[in-house]
Amino acid sequence: MSSPAQVFLVGTGPGDPDLLTVKAWRLLQNADVVVYDRLVSEAILEQIPAGVTRIYVGKKTGNHTLPQNEINQLLLKLAEGGHSIVRLKGGDPFVFGRGSEEALWLARHGIDFEIVPGITAASACTTYAGIPLTHRGLAQGVQIVTGHSQADVPLELDWQALADASKTIVIYMGLANIELISYRLMQAGLSANTPAAAIQNGTTAKQRRLISTLATLSDDVKQQQFTAPVIFVIGKVVNLASELDWFATEQAMGEYFADREQSQHG
Repeated sequence: MSSPAQVFLVGTGPGDPDLLTVKAWRLLQNADVVVYDRLVSEAILEQIPAGVTRIYVGKKTGNHTLPQNEINQLLLKLAEGGHSIVRLKGGDPFVFGRGSEEALWLARHGIDFEIVPGITAASACTTYAGIPLTHRGLAQGVQIVTGHSQADVPLELDWQALADASKTIVIYMGLANIELISYRLMQAGLSANTPAAAIQNGTTAKQRRLISTLATLSDDVKQQQFTAPVIFVIGKVVNLASELDWFATEQAMGEYFADREQSQHG
């Protein structure tokens, strides 16, 4: 009798394949089928061995390759077919990744599954941008929220609780609503001069980092034409970004080598 099929809900982190856990990489090497999201980077997909079936089920605002209920049905069908399935998710499956919804679906249909944590964007992207989530004297805690709202449903957060100057605020999926979010936070009492940052494509060679303030964040993001995926960080810890800017992006390295070549031939 064959062993029961397994579905592995695997977090991949925000994009840098070096941030994959050893377990995540090992499961990829032994998968029959890999089902993956839009936010799983190409560099991570390159870790999948040749011959492994890949199924893309990515979602973005207003354009779902497969609705969530159909993704659930797909995982069930694959598992019942006796396959070993790795369900790849950007970041961590249990942090705004709908991993718990898929796990509940599998559990209620008698399918064995495992959850493999990934490094969530709130931790990885801020680190690569030189912004600590906590720092003695600057931030005593972290609040992580989603800035995404369903169509025709207003964004409802506990603005009064969120506008806490002693904590760092990290906002996922907030690009479309960042003007509203900034306004509501200031309305709730957070200073307009509170340091703020936007990080696009964090941990990858295409990472972009913008340092601003709560009052100017929305306009700056529009002017710089930031596009998803972006996370926002609001709080005093953003002031450390310039001193802790350790990550050399593709653009920064290109400028470095161009300057060095010019000086050598100048």
